[in-house]
Amino acid sequence: MERRRMDAALLVLFLGHLAAALEVPLDLPQPPTITHQSPKDYIIDPRENIIIHCEAKGKPHPSFSWTRNGTHFDIDEDPNVTMRPHSGTLVVDISRAKAEQYECVYQCTARNKHGTAVSNNIVVKQSRSPLWSKEKIKPIVVQEGVSLVLPCRPPAGLPPPIIFWMDNNFQRLPQSSRVAQSLNGDLYFSNVLRDDSRNDYICYARFPYTQTIQQKQPITVKVLNMDAINDTMAAFYNDTDLFSEEPADERKPSFLIPSGPSSSKTVLRGQVLEMECIAEGLPTPEVSWTKVSGDLPAKRTSFLHYQRTLRIVNVSESDAGDYRCTARNQLGSVHHTIHVMVKAAPYWISGAPRNLVLAPGESSVLTCRASGTPKPSITWAMNGIPIENSPKDLSRKVEDDTIIFTDVQPGSSAVYQCNVSNDYGYLLSNAFVNVLSEPPRVLTQSNKVYQVIKNHRALIDCASFGSPIPKITWFKDSRSSTLDGDPYILHDNGTLEIHIAQAHNSGRYTCVARNSIGIYENHVSLEVKEPTRILKQPEYKVVQRGKSVVFECKVKHDPSLIPTMTWLKDDGELPADERLIVDSDSLTITDVTENDAGVYTCIMNTTLDHDSASAELTVVERPDPPTDLELTDQKKRSVQLTWTPGDEHNSPIQKFLIQYEDLLHHRGHWHNLTEVPGTKTTAHLKLSPYAHYTFRVLALNAVDFSRPSLSSRVYKTEPAAPDENPTGVQGFGTEHDNLVISWKPLSGLQSNGPGLHYKVMWRQKAVDSDWTTVTVANNSKFVVSGVPTFVPYELKVQAVNDYGAGPEPAIAHGYSGEDLPVAAPENVQAIVMNSALAEVHWDPVPFKLIRGHLKGFKVYYWRERSLHKHNPHHVEKQILTFSGNHTRGMLPGLHPFSLYSFNVRVYNGKGEGPPSPTRQFETPEGVPGTPTSLIVTNPNLDSLTLEWSPPHVRNGRITGYTLKYQQVNNSNELGPMEELALPANETSVTLPNLKYSTRYKFYLNAKTVRGAGPAISGEGVTIMDEAPSVSPFGNVSSLVGEDGALISWEYRGPEKNVYVEYKNKNSEAEEEWQKELVNGSQNFMLKGLKGGLSYRVRVVAKGHHDQPPLLSEEVLVTVPAVASRQVDIATQGWFIGLMCAIALLILILLIICFIQRNKGGKYPVKEKEDAHTDPEFQPMKEDDCTFGEYSDNEDHKPLKGSRTPSNGTVKRDDSDDSLVDYGEGGDGQFNEDGSFIGQYSGKSASRDTAEGHESSEAPSPINAMNSLNSFV
Repeated sequence: MERRRMDAALLVLFLGHLAAALEVPLDLPQPPTITHQSPKDYIIDPRENIIIHCEAKGKPHPSFSWTRNGTHFDIDEDPNVTMRPHSGTLVVDISRAKAEQYECVYQCTARNKHGTAVSNNIVVKQSRSPLWSKEKIKPIVVQEGVSLVLPCRPPAGLPPPIIFWMDNNFQRLPQSSRVAQSLNGDLYFSNVLRDDSRNDYICYARFPYTQTIQQKQPITVKVLNMDAINDTMAAFYNDTDLFSEEPADERKPSFLIPSGPSSSKTVLRGQVLEMECIAEGLPTPEVSWTKVSGDLPAKRTSFLHYQRTLRIVNVSESDAGDYRCTARNQLGSVHHTIHVMVKAAPYWISGAPRNLVLAPGESSVLTCRASGTPKPSITWAMNGIPIENSPKDLSRKVEDDTIIFTDVQPGSSAVYQCNVSNDYGYLLSNAFVNVLSEPPRVLTQSNKVYQVIKNHRALIDCASFGSPIPKITWFKDSRSSTLDGDPYILHDNGTLEIHIAQAHNSGRYTCVARNSIGIYENHVSLEVKEPTRILKQPEYKVVQRGKSVVFECKVKHDPSLIPTMTWLKDDGELPADERLIVDSDSLTITDVTENDAGVYTCIMNTTLDHDSASAELTVVERPDPPTDLELTDQKKRSVQLTWTPGDEHNSPIQKFLIQYEDLLHHRGHWHNLTEVPGTKTTAHLKLSPYAHYTFRVLALNAVDFSRPSLSSRVYKTEPAAPDENPTGVQGFGTEHDNLVISWKPLSGLQSNGPGLHYKVMWRQKAVDSDWTTVTVANNSKFVVSGVPTFVPYELKVQAVNDYGAGPEPAIAHGYSGEDLPVAAPENVQAIVMNSALAEVHWDPVPFKLIRGHLKGFKVYYWRERSLHKHNPHHVEKQILTFSGNHTRGMLPGLHPFSLYSFNVRVYNGKGEGPPSPTRQFETPEGVPGTPTSLIVTNPNLDSLTLEWSPPHVRNGRITGYTLKYQQVNNSNELGPMEELALPANETSVTLPNLKYSTRYKFYLNAKTVRGAGPAISGEGVTIMDEAPSVSPFGNVSSLVGEDGALISWEYRGPEKNVYVEYKNKNSEAEEEWQKELVNGSQNFMLKGLKGGLSYRVRVVAKGHHDQPPLLSEEVLVTVPAVASRQVDIATQGWFIGLMCAIALLILILLIICFIQRNKGGKYPVKEKEDAHTDPEFQPMKEDDCTFGEYSDNEDHKPLKGSRTPSNGTVKRDDSDDSLVDYGEGGDGQFNEDGSFIGQYSGKSASRDTAEGHESSEAPSPINAMNSLNSFV
């Protein structure tokens, strides 16, 4: 029985847990729930109105009341207090009252007919920032090395102020392991130094609520050694006790705070524990911390103020115990133990009590599980009244921290308060019990679309409400089965979870909520999207200033999601600079500057996910030129050069290049002198005498050399004898009887002094003779004449100047001039290796007979003739050169079966010697060449005849031929190969027993004793049968139309290359047939045929090149002559002449009209006005020489020479009449003969509707032509 009761209790507890997750919709009856209230300890700003919050919800909406200091607070009686509409929030207007009057304990009550909820006790206190008490602080004089404490003692504020020390300039005073501020705000010195002397040690207190800062009076500290104290103390500080006469010695540490060997500290659970140990000593001690009874919590522990303060956040009961701080210097150590006790204000174990929604007849529990140190007490109330004083309810049973409800009935709704308290605080929680009978409803939006990234977790909501609690089931698409089990997880609140969403999880989902009263369905959709991924990330770039750089960031994303690419620089926005160009998948920076260096990040965002990648840009530039060149350690032949490097621009300097300019010998030209590593800024330079040096330095990094530095000052070296002699001394002859001695002269810098010349010496080698000496100036060679041919000599060239001679020169060797060799190689012979290669041997020529430097041997060889009787002679000579001292050589590329002749010659630097006696050799036979021709003749039904010509290149005696052949079908596939051996004396063969109407392919090659040569190929076709050849074409016809002649036919042949050929009927030449490829169809449109001509047309099928074409019967196509078209008479000579005559006639007619019109001279305008009712003039008609109607409303310009008034009309008087009255003077023209042609206009007085606004042109030659053309 006891087990059953326990199981029932657990079941009730489980049901209560499920019910707690329900949120009652506001359209349903429910007791009040407080949604917002002010904190328990409510500190207010006394300068602002007091607002005490209390908001609640319920159905019906609750009413509010307040208690103050435990008694009812009648708001209506206090004119300074108002309650906000539809709310319980109080607003206290302090403009007419003091805030101190409202420093009380307030509690809010919200009630409706279903219950009453109460707030916490809200203790209202105003913030205080009292002033510092006035005090006069005397200067502090201390001996150097002693400890010092500067007290702050700020006024007590609410909340406590924040303390910091500053000077008169509002700069924070520096702190270190020697100087530190304690937790109470005092400033501690472990030992003082002379530098600590100052008169502006100021303690500041900042009060956060009122945002005010107050300062203590400045404190003056003067640190003196003993001598200074004795000199000044009596004068300035007569009332201060003097220090001992000895200065402060080094000492082991001792604690300034805390005092004694141990202390204790109490901290509440969840708060921050701060313990400090400040020690004094000399030298300054170091502080360390340990926990005696265990390890420090690493993740929650930090050390502040140079290890003086140990800080542990979110304290728990496990942090209780003993902590030891140790101060240590070279002289010793000291310890202090702090015993920490952890207390706890009440806290919830499994959360505050939760609201219960129960159907009539259901059971559940309301739990108020809390803990604390010491253990808290728990009291219950119902609707704000202690539960023991509430009406009895048989369905309710209170057991310590739990209320058990059994078989609840309508009308049992109420709000229950649980109060948990101990010495360190309290917890007050409201939880209602709402008895409802309600069918299920789903609160999640209908047809909501959930989107999730593939391989991520998907959560599909089905928030529901009902009483009894609805049961949630899920279906997908066809609703074939409920979604339960892997990969689906159904949570207690109805949410369906897919741990790893895949594409196939997309679809329409149905959530069904059921209880005993009803059922409700809701439909939602899930879309699984592809993740956003950066495929090509931006890469690290090193770019030179002024150039461009491109960071690529190519991204793949789900096409249904709208991506947004964002670029950052150093985790901030890109600078607003037009040089930075952002494209869809790249960032381009043009004209890069050093400010562009940094880390660039591309971020691709969609509505569901994002991806990012970063790369760094380093901007480099060639270095700035070195500066501050200085010459030191100056000696005759060396100097020390130092310089200062320029900015390396993010690319380390690899080396420095030192250059010099010789102003004495080579002004304006800089030469490289030496290089030093980029880490050095000095160079020891070796110099030459007799030079005027200036130096400059260039720096090199990975980009380029810098610009040269400014030149150093000039450094002059004294003259001296030459240090070196000319190089490159050599002797050779240009003639057979001379010796030319040459050398490379010294440069001006190498001369070491003025008056440079050369001492040239020579003597014949291997002969005991003296040196012959000459002096040469301003030259680099000397010619010795009358010497024997090609004799070795010893040579010397020495440099000399006005200060002496150079060192003893080295001996060089040379030869006098060469002459042609006088002897040929002997014992010349040839060894034939194969039909194309022979080896030639000879004996060397004596050195004396060569008379020069041996260069090599040349073999002259030529083909006399082929050994075949039919081949002609060949005498084209070839030469092979063998450089060096050889006695044999190979002759490649010879013709087989041939007779060759050859000789050998020696050659030196002068030329070739005489040839050796001519020798001959024969090459053996080789394989023959290709037969010259292969022709297929006499095709029959079952045989073909082949005729061929022997190879042009036989390379031996032909021993026979090999013939191979095989069939070729219509798809060009080859059949089996047949082979036939033929004798050498035959040049034709007939192949019998072949298949009729079949194409064959033939391969023929010739043979010698060395083997078979390459083959010649050909093709042939046997005829169809013995009857006369029948054309494969039939029903050839033609149809002539406007587009050309359509040729049609039927074709039954195997060939695929079909053409239509045509030519003029009157042409008999076969080569004049025109050809058009058909491309496999059986009709073709011939275009471009000339009218009035007849053409012969035929269809041709062509096979391989040796097969005759197959022709159709010819058809005659006659193209009718083109109907007589209207000739362009404008190009005919007779028409041009006629038009000219008509134009001349019209011109004469116009002149006569003008004369008749003006005959009798001028006439008054009045007559014209009488003759016309319109002020404008009538146009002249062609039939009576008057003007036809013409109108131009835009331009009424007078003739040149007339005057026009400003209104644009032509002004006329009574005594003036001319053509101006009738025309547009601006359009007047003159013919080539000088006669006038003009166009005249006038407006009609009245126009018929049919005429509209038509215009007619005055007669002119062009108009006349147009009229004639229209007539024709």
